[in-house]
Amino acid sequence: MTDAITQDGIVGRGNRDGAQLFRDWFQDLTAAAQDGRPVAYAFVMGSLAELLRVFDFPVVFPEINSLQTAVRRVAHEYLNAAEDYGYSPDICGYVKADVGLQLRAGEHPMGRVPKPALAVYTNACNTYIKWAEIWERMYGIPVFTLDIPGSRSAGGQTWPGNPQFEADRRYVEGQIRELIALCERVSGRKFDIDRLRETMAYANSMSRDWHRVLEWNRSTPAVFNALTDGTIFLGVSNGFRGTEQGSLYFRDLVEEMEYKARHAIGTLREEKYRLIFVGVPCYPIFRRFNEMFTEPGGAFVSSTYLWFASGGTDTGYEYSLERPLESLAEGVLINVRHAMDSMFFQDRVLAEMVQSYRVDGVVYHPIKSCRTVSTGLADNRRALLETTDVACLFIESDMMDKRVVSEAQLKNRIDAFFEGLASRKRAAAIGASG
Repeated sequence: MTDAITQDGIVGRGNRDGAQLFRDWFQDLTAAAQDGRPVAYAFVMGSLAELLRVFDFPVVFPEINSLQTAVRRVAHEYLNAAEDYGYSPDICGYVKADVGLQLRAGEHPMGRVPKPALAVYTNACNTYIKWAEIWERMYGIPVFTLDIPGSRSAGGQTWPGNPQFEADRRYVEGQIRELIALCERVSGRKFDIDRLRETMAYANSMSRDWHRVLEWNRSTPAVFNALTDGTIFLGVSNGFRGTEQGSLYFRDLVEEMEYKARHAIGTLREEKYRLIFVGVPCYPIFRRFNEMFTEPGGAFVSSTYLWFASGGTDTGYEYSLERPLESLAEGVLINVRHAMDSMFFQDRVLAEMVQSYRVDGVVYHPIKSCRTVSTGLADNRRALLETTDVACLFIESDMMDKRVVSEAQLKNRIDAFFEGLASRKRAAAIGASG
């Protein structure tokens, strides 16, 4: 079996190809910086990459640039540069790392990030708005805020056909038309509706397959690690949205996950506990953070990060190519709202996932420098425990700043959590035999 797997080259292909795509991506950004091509900055939640690619903008995702500095253990250099410049230690680590990047003329461990000619963002995170203002001050560029109406109340989502939803969709569509005019001015290119259909078709394929990948992790054993592998998949879902490369990558990824499920190939030699991760990963010690869970036999089968940071790709929503602008507005509304709701009303979703993924524990990870993700997690845990008896772990660190990450304290808490999970397993076995 092992030889066959090796020969097929299927197992691990998603990680290998994803890493290569990102090397290529940063090479392209470096070339754009050298050539002086106009570049668009966007964020992962509602990037409108499908539209930006119509105008041949290379798309820069500042969150991805920032987390890559942490994974490569150089984030402190960028954070210190931003703090020396005057930014508070308490604000978003992604923002500070990006400020440091701009102060260093785009110098990045994976290449050179070009300056923006345009910034496009949504209100999915309140930090986005202030962040884009920094670029506006630094470079005098136009910035465009796409205002996305959120759900009015918990459980109050509306859908196509509902009068409130249709009013919201028309509001979003009007803004997209304004953005098209701005993109024409900045790029010097005319809008091409057929090119938009092409990028939307690639996005449809990616969304369809990304949704299938997530579903395959209901398998036992789990076919991918939602914390580590999932972060690679997320990167591709954002950086290559609306491209043929992204579409083909996720097609191949589905094939890999199906293969692993058929042959019962999991992420661990022995999967003892199935876990859900809530929040943003601890990138300063990313590999070791994951090992603290995998060494006792914990497998992350899902993560809230995979939905709120995927740009809505996880929903499986597919655009109508017959009515592209209307459908683009509809998709952005659904997907960005989905991301926002995941942070505020996610306890009910988690309760469903605990059942459908047969989960033993939920790991809550509030972080110092992201209030949007971290606010309300204690209440969320309380609400989840009212409807399930799943074990919960609450640990705090940061996504960027190693100064507030204590590996020893994290390990003590995590070890105690697994001792509790083991006790639960023993008690359940005794109850079943009795």
